Amino acid sequence: MRIAAYHRYGAPEVVGVEERERPEPGPGEVRVRVQAASVGAADAAGRSGSPWFARLAFGLRRPRNPVLGSDFAGVVDAVGPGVTHFAAGDRVFGATGAEGGAHAEAVVVGEDGAIVPLPDDVSVEAAVAICDGAMTALPFLRDAGRVGRGSRVLVNGASGAVGSAAVQLAAHLGAEVTAVCGPAHVDLVAGLGAARVVDYTREDPMRAGAPGAPFDVVFDAVGKATYRRARAVLAPDGRYLTTVPSWTILAQQLTTRLGRRRAIVRFTGLRSAEAKRPDLEHLAALAAAGEFAPLVERVLPLDDVAGAHRLVDTGHKAGTVVVTPAPEYQEA
Repeated sequence: MRIAAYHRYGAPEVVGVEERERPEPGPGEVRVRVQAASVGAADAAGRSGSPWFARLAFGLRRPRNPVLGSDFAGVVDAVGPGVTHFAAGDRVFGATGAEGGAHAEAVVVGEDGAIVPLPDDVSVEAAVAICDGAMTALPFLRDAGRVGRGSRVLVNGASGAVGSAAVQLAAHLGAEVTAVCGPAHVDLVAGLGAARVVDYTREDPMRAGAPGAPFDVVFDAVGKATYRRARAVLAPDGRYLTTVPSWTILAQQLTTRLGRRRAIVRFTGLRSAEAKRPDLEHLAALAAAGEFAPLVERVLPLDDVAGAHRLVDTGHKAGTVVVTPAPEYQEA
């Protein structure tokens, strides 16, 4: 089978297509023919070995696992002994987590892992966009931000995979949302359910007295703001949430625990499979019902995986970049 592999850290060109023997599922495992996989910020960090914390996960001197990709969607084409929840021909989607391996024509996962049935009304491209964006946004908003009806939420980076999901999910939870993005995506973000959209090139959304402030939650979905800036628009008991760890935010998370305002960073990808499965099912149901629309920036063939990485590296994509290792289901 074909895989996208890399053996050293560097620019997008270090990733290329290679051949590898197709894996066989063992006891309690299923093999999925991967029709779509996301290429996201974590993959770009793993490929480049930057920022500093990426090498803690991917390998200090060289990549520990040559095949990136956590989010996958496709069709089960083989099951191992003892599997009871899935059968060959089932449409499924999920995430492999830190193990990666989804940038390949097939991936083997445990049936007790973060894998669930994919509703017929949800495309494989939308499914991996759910994993790429909404599976980060939902626990941040619901658990760390405690967003609910009447909450005031500012989403910074509202056109990205996580940010676009956060705008929709915060609105779904009953919040009044202010969405921040660049000028190229204002119209797109305006259609996601935000009460107001701020073009950051024309207006500072975190100045004292900004429209919509004070906010109960400032969700920095791209790690471009700071807790220090956000304090100007946070409510007295507000929470600043960021997806990007740094020494500063880790220290602020500790030092703000005794105050009413909080700075919070979470590693949502490290949650257990037991915690992820209900969220995958919930988000897929919302997508199937038309209550949530995962954004897809572009769909590229596996042969152009380097191009997918280059697109992610621009930092200006709208939604999720998807590669298609096995675009059409075929019997192995």
